[in-house]
Amino acid sequence: MRERMIQSNDVTLCTETVGDPGDPPMLLIMGMSASMLWWEDAFCRRLAEGGRLVIRYDHRDTGRSRTYEPGHPEYTVSDLVADAAAILDGYDIAAAHIVGMSMGGALAQLLALDSPDRVRSLVLMSTSPAVPGERDLPGSDASLGQFLATAQVDWADDASVHDYLVDYWRVLWGVERAFDETLIRDVVQRDIDRARNPAAAQNHGLMGDRRSRAPGTVSTRPTGNSSPTRSWTTRARARDQPADGRAGRRGANMRRWRMWGSPTWRTPTRAVTFCSRRSRSGSRRDSTWGSSGRTGSARARC
Repeated sequence: MRERMIQSNDVTLCTETVGDPGDPPMLLIMGMSASMLWWEDAFCRRLAEGGRLVIRYDHRDTGRSRTYEPGHPEYTVSDLVADAAAILDGYDIAAAHIVGMSMGGALAQLLALDSPDRVRSLVLMSTSPAVPGERDLPGSDASLGQFLATAQVDWADDASVHDYLVDYWRVLWGVERAFDETLIRDVVQRDIDRARNPAAAQNHGLMGDRRSRAPGTVSTRPTGNSSPTRSWTTRARARDQPADGRAGRRGANMRRWRMWGSPTWRTPTRAVTFCSRRSRSGSRRDSTWGSSGRTGSARARC
């Protein structure tokens, strides 16, 4: 993996690439509160071996990217969409295959709506439509809402954070496959070790968006799956930035939006691929849709 820091206005974003720079680019956009590490190394290398330049990155408030005070995100959903475009700019990429997981799927959709010429194909995993319309995908499993409402974590204590995140991923894993605790504990520990402030990742649940788009406005209201709000503690833990009385957090104060379809794996997850091609004249756009009942099995036909 090759690390590179990209500037998005006044924000620094940490990115990594694997693959031949001459191959078609693929941008991986991870979900809420998750750094690039959750696109596993082996998965990224396998994509690269298929003839792709794979780019993954840390969202704001995750990993080594710009971090804000926990509880006070100074950005919106629109800013995260702009970050994805800025990463393409940073690598001098006109258009890429875009892959989004959960919240990342919503960001990928909004990027395609804002800048369709920059999207060669769109792969959506464990996500739902990002704009109002018919929604026929299942929502989150009740066990996820129960976990978010009852789990306890002390963000000032690495061990507490570690156990909380492992248990969180255990719920997401579901019951169809045996939980790979060794793998998850390894990724969680690496995530904690490299994060500027692990508590700041929860800022994603507090974002708003002031932008309207046809046929309606992107909803940022939490649905019935949301956990109750809990208070910040006075204990603080931060790396590379001052800590104050609100920098620690206890409890599952994580607002989840159904539009971003937190994965549960209890039911098959649909992956949808959208390919967009220009005609030879470049004046019109043809579209091809493909879908399957199992994550990751949809193939772009571009």
